[in-house]
Amino acid sequence: MSKITIITPCYFNELNIPVYAQRMIENESTFPEGVTFEYVLVDDGSKDNTWAELEKFHASYPHKVKIIKLVRNFGSTNAVYSALPYATGDCIAIISADLQDPPAIIAKMYSHWQNGYKLVLANRTNREESFVQKLMANITHGMVRKWGLSNLPAGGFDLNLFDKEVRDVIVTMDDKNSFFPYLLIWLGYEYVSIPYVRQKRELGKSTYTLTKKIKVFVDSFVAFSFFPIRLISVLGLLLGSFSLILIVVVVISKIMGGVPITGWSSMMAVILFVSSFQMIGLGIIGEYVWRGLESSRKRPNYIVDKVKQ
Repeated sequence: MSKITIITPCYFNELNIPVYAQRMIENESTFPEGVTFEYVLVDDGSKDNTWAELEKFHASYPHKVKIIKLVRNFGSTNAVYSALPYATGDCIAIISADLQDPPAIIAKMYSHWQNGYKLVLANRTNREESFVQKLMANITHGMVRKWGLSNLPAGGFDLNLFDKEVRDVIVTMDDKNSFFPYLLIWLGYEYVSIPYVRQKRELGKSTYTLTKKIKVFVDSFVAFSFFPIRLISVLGLLLGSFSLILIVVVVISKIMGGVPITGWSSMMAVILFVSSFQMIGLGIIGEYVWRGLESSRKRPNYIVDKVKQ
């Protein structure tokens, strides 16, 4: 039978880890007999007692639990990257420590992997969250799906399972400033998705702040879409066409003896409009240039402080 590795990034999850440990061990009974398990949990620079709780989980199941501590917070995607080299399973699942994604789905995902799929996703059909949270998530995912990765499943996903072959490809890529779930889709493997409802968080407080959400949104566009750059070109052509038409109107008006379009207010309006477009364009280009600079520096995506395996 096969071995499955379950990777979980942790950030300020001291309340969640004991519940997570119990639920995951109980969930093993939903798999076919003979399947072996490996858990790789990463403390992504937490400042609470997350690491202490991970040590307790490791002490209880030293034969199947590996824990990694990063020197600081590098983000959930980089936390997953840090765990992949330690994953020795035939397939790997990624699940969050807050258990908003039900662990019971992993067994269904595993059965699809047994049938030959190298990538299996659990896509959200709904979320037990506030209207604002759902609206922001749907807008972000919808825009990336429309202008970046058209083969994304509707509703988005976090919980996923993939073959060790996919893991090897990701490790060798050493991708930077990306979003791990979208990277899986970008690879191009045929996948199957399982619909589910994302549950409300029961313990602890989410650290997925507005700033982090914006970063994920920008990273997703820059990493997987050329739409912002193309948009600048289109707007530039439209603005240039508008300026040319305005020049023709002014010249014709002057020739015909009419009153030319002049005046301080209209002049300032045009200047401010063009200047704002230039600043926005430079900002978008800067996002691409910055990520190219980050990649060229060859800095590591994460730095490991300690490992227990």
